[in-house]
Amino acid sequence: MHPIFLLEKSELKMIELSLSGLPIEWNPDKKRLVFAPALEDVDPVIRRLGEMQDVLYRKGGSRPENTDPRRELYYMYRDVHLREHKNLLRERGIRYDITIIVPGTIGEEYVKTAGHYHPVKPGTEFTYPEVYEVLHGRAHYLFQRPHNPAEPGKGIDEVIVVAADPGDKVLIPSGFGHITVNPGDDYLIMSNLVADNFASIYDPLQEMGGGGYCQLVSPGEEDDLLFVHNPSYLSCPPLYYAEPVELPGFSLLKEIPQYRAFIEHPQDFTFLTHPENFQEEFNAYLETLKK
Repeated sequence: MHPIFLLEKSELKMIELSLSGLPIEWNPDKKRLVFAPALEDVDPVIRRLGEMQDVLYRKGGSRPENTDPRRELYYMYRDVHLREHKNLLRERGIRYDITIIVPGTIGEEYVKTAGHYHPVKPGTEFTYPEVYEVLHGRAHYLFQRPHNPAEPGKGIDEVIVVAADPGDKVLIPSGFGHITVNPGDDYLIMSNLVADNFASIYDPLQEMGGGGYCQLVSPGEEDDLLFVHNPSYLSCPPLYYAEPVELPGFSLLKEIPQYRAFIEHPQDFTFLTHPENFQEEFNAYLETLKK
């Protein structure tokens, strides 16, 4: 284990990300991650409201009434690592990222990511998976399996929503696209591990105006889930609501930071780069989620 470094505090309370197992904090005043010297500094990619217009919920076909296209919605820090682990991550073809999603709403909808699919691994018929870990706040992970990612208008076969709390790990299995929603009143901060040799595919979800369902602010209790069907999809199955599932075979356990699990057991994360060898495990995981 590496010690958590003491970082200089601003007047606004810093958010310690000790669940990551890394010496990192979020500065909500400056809206920046603060890295200890043991890590390479990373600049974020910032997703703004103006870039999200194609995937937002539209009541009656109109655009939501949040105005400023420069409004910052989430921050993506890609390829975060301790300097001493750079070679291991490169050798394994794995990347560790951290994403911060602001709290709030866009019209009637909670702030969310744009969503994307993953490409098919060359030489196989299977797309790459990804695994997320909540470090702070609450997350709703919506993942959906399309009939055909190249023709999203023909509908989707399966939609699952997993509600996750700090420490939870959520696997996005091969074959699924996914969107993350921040349903809370605090920052959602999450990490992910993914193969580092591909680019995410955004076009199918943009063409369909987002995922098969959008999460709106519920008029009832805070924890009530209100997901509405996106009518752009010709067919959309009912939602499965699921809790996170620990996966010991993949070293995905709530009490162990996934960064640390990867460093100590890198062979257990081969499923991220060789999905063709783990389809039975992915199918078993999906069946467990739906029980």
